[in-house]
Amino acid sequence: MKYINELFEFLPHRYPFLLVDRVVEVEPGSRIRGYKNVTINEEFFNGHFPGHPIMPGVLIIEAMAQLSGVLAFETKQRRPADGFTYYLAGTDRTRFKRPVVPGDQLVMESRLLADRRGVMKFECQAFVDEDLACTSEITCMEREI
Repeated sequence: MKYINELFEFLPHRYPFLLVDRVVEVEPGSRIRGYKNVTINEEFFNGHFPGHPIMPGVLIIEAMAQLSGVLAFETKQRRPADGFTYYLAGTDRTRFKRPVVPGDQLVMESRLLADRRGVMKFECQAFVDEDLACTSEITCMEREI
């Protein structure tokens, strides 16, 4: 389990763009599970949409990509402090199944599908309660910084 302060060691993101609150399970080289608590205090709700707040789909994808980045770092046994980062390189087969709204807990899972020459592909799912909210195949690219 990784709490928010530990996530700072894996992800270069900070408020308001850190979209993972906790990692609850991680198996390096295989899978990871974590979540984001969605609150009305999120800045994006000011404009998306007034009177009918919905978490933007691109931020759901970003949250799954950040969680996948933690799995990538754990798998490679590296950290940003070692001079490496992972960039979102692409998404495939993305589907949104239900809106994510304030008060929801977005539970995310990512499974490593491929790891070739610094490019990693993940199968990701996001749930609210037991309902599937989003699925996507996410590709991340390792870069030395």
